[in-house]
Amino acid sequence: MSTHGRRVPPGRAGRLRLRRNLATALRGADLLERKLRLLLDRERAQRRAAEDAGSAWREALADADTWLVRGVLLGGEQALAQAVPADRARVGVEWAALMGVRHPAAVTWTAPVRSAAEPTPPNTALAHAETAYRAAVRAAAEYAARQAAAELLAAEAGRTRQRVRALRRHWIPRLRRELAALELALEETEHEEAVRRRWAASRGAR
Repeated sequence: MSTHGRRVPPGRAGRLRLRRNLATALRGADLLERKLRLLLDRERAQRRAAEDAGSAWREALADADTWLVRGVLLGGEQALAQAVPADRARVGVEWAALMGVRHPAAVTWTAPVRSAAEPTPPNTALAHAETAYRAAVRAAAEYAARQAAAELLAAEAGRTRQRVRALRRHWIPRLRRELAALELALEETEHEEAVRRRWAASRGAR
C-alpha cells in the first residue's frame, strides 16, 4: 500500500502512519480554509475601498477639468503655464502582509510646494482646478493601490482554494479509503489469529 508514492508499512505501524497522515491533512485543510476566509474578507474590503477611491478620482477629475476650462477661457494658456508649480507631487505606497501575501496597505501623499518666487494661479478658476487635480491624483493613487491589493489577495485566495479542494476531494478521501482497507485487513488478520488460537487451545485440551 502506498500514499503518493510513499509506501505505507503493513500492519499496525501502517495504520498508525495513515491515522497521523489523515489527522495532518484534516488540520491542514482547516487552516487553509481559515486562511481563505481571511483573504476573501480582506479582498472584499480592498475592493470596496477601491470603488470609493475610484468614485472620488472620477468626481475630482471631472471637477478639475471643468475648472481648468473656465480658467483657460478667463486667462488663456499663458495663465495655465504660470499656474503650474515647478515642484511635483510625490506618492508612496506602504506595504503590509496577510497570511504571507504582501500587498499595498496605504498611500502616502505629498503635495507639490510652490516656492515664494513662483506666481500663484492668476484666477480663481485655475486655483480651484489645481485643488481638484491634487485631489484627483491622490484618489487615483489610492484607487491603484487598493485595486492592486485586491488582485494580489484574490490570486492567493485562488491558489488556497485549489489546495483546499485537492485536500478535501482527493487527498483526504484517499487516506480514508486506505485506512479503511488497512483496518479491514487488520481485523480479518486478528480474527484469523483468534480462530487459530482457539483451535490450538482446543487441541491442547484434549
